[in-house]
Amino acid sequence: MSEPDIADARFDALGLDPQIQRALDELGYTSPTPIQVKAVPAAMQGRDIVGIAQTGTGKTAAFSLPILQRMLPHANTSASPARHPVRALILTPTRELALQVEESVRNFCRNTPFRILAIYGGVPMDPQVQALRKGVEILVATPGRLLDHLKSKLVNLGTVQHLVLDEADRMLDMGFIDDIRAIVAKVPAQRQTLFFSATFSAEIRKLADSLLTDPVTVEVARRNSPADLVNQQVVEIDAERKRGALLALIRERQLPQILIFCGTKIGANRLTQYLVREGVQAATIHSDKTQSERIKALEAFKASELSVLVATDVAARGIDIEQLPMVINFDLPGAAEDYVHRIGRTGRAGCPGEAVSFVSPEESRNLADIEALLKKPITRMEAPRLADGSSVAARGGGRERADERGPRRAAGERVARDLPVPNLRDPATEVDPMALPASAFQSVEQRRTLPPPPNRRRGQAEVPALLRRMPKPDPAVS
Repeated sequence: MSEPDIADARFDALGLDPQIQRALDELGYTSPTPIQVKAVPAAMQGRDIVGIAQTGTGKTAAFSLPILQRMLPHANTSASPARHPVRALILTPTRELALQVEESVRNFCRNTPFRILAIYGGVPMDPQVQALRKGVEILVATPGRLLDHLKSKLVNLGTVQHLVLDEADRMLDMGFIDDIRAIVAKVPAQRQTLFFSATFSAEIRKLADSLLTDPVTVEVARRNSPADLVNQQVVEIDAERKRGALLALIRERQLPQILIFCGTKIGANRLTQYLVREGVQAATIHSDKTQSERIKALEAFKASELSVLVATDVAARGIDIEQLPMVINFDLPGAAEDYVHRIGRTGRAGCPGEAVSFVSPEESRNLADIEALLKKPITRMEAPRLADGSSVAARGGGRERADERGPRRAAGERVARDLPVPNLRDPATEVDPMALPASAFQSVEQRRTLPPPPNRRRGQAEVPALLRRMPKPDPAVS
């Protein structure tokens, strides 16, 4: 197969049906991306495809357009569910990506009678069941929820002619390999399989070999490489100073949208709470959030109603923000390949982007793994400076609010703010020192050396003050 001319390629030269071409024209699509130029013609011929490309390069159109083209002979407007069997199955690792793919495919087939549905977990099954019973030709699904429907015998995959694995590497990372094999076992062996991934490890190759027949390999970027348009930088900083540096960077840049990655759900929640307290419009998405909460936060972020979205890796897969200017790694990922996925949220579809990673000494090994994968060092940058011009490194990194910061203090020292400090050595004081916040003490050592209150000496049981204030019962009343 001859190499197509990417530079001068146009959608209207790919031989798509007028119904599909009209939808592309209405959407303003004129020039296909490299992955689309290489994959669409081969897929339209019925070939299996292994597509290796960075996120944001147009993989959804690369697999959905040829599928729609090949399905057109079966298009009909019949009301009978039997006339609308599942002909195309698209598997995605996350709910967000399933919704994104469904939206894109729905736009591409807007001038056809095809029925499309996305099914995913985190929401009630009943609406999905009702839609499935009416007949669906294009099914976008996460593996777990699809297996739930299969166990309930609500989905028949025996009519599938086109199988797509989108973000296959991420599905393996999330432990879906057994689910994928269980689903593929329900799909006819005679089918077209389109396999797309941003990275391509030996495990991904092994999975592809087991699912595809004589595939065409389409690769438009060096394997495991980040988007070329992303300016990558690293800030080397102590972990306790990351928050202050992040806040300073957000205030310095004043960008409409910043996507921040945290390593854990708890960390994402705490960081978001901190940013909100500092006056930043921020929200969190992770796997513990309900689907409605995640959709609401994502839509607000896309509409620039939120300037900052804090996410974990699982929830962030599939986030597609047009012209997202910056991604920040508050925590480095444990796997170097995840770094590629994260920064791939920016620098998409020909638009430049920026990725900044805050790296503590404890994360130096992770950084070394990332640079080894990229085969080059990442540019170092100085920590952002606070509003008064002082460096974050000299100011303790934002553990206190900016307007409350004072001179630098010795390690372990605390300052009480608006807290009454009792005379802790007065025997009449009914206060347990260990129940007070650290800020009530001049030092950590003071808290450690203070004696317990009188009602805890010699093993005496503690009596709540409320009970001691209650009047004694009247003997005459019985």
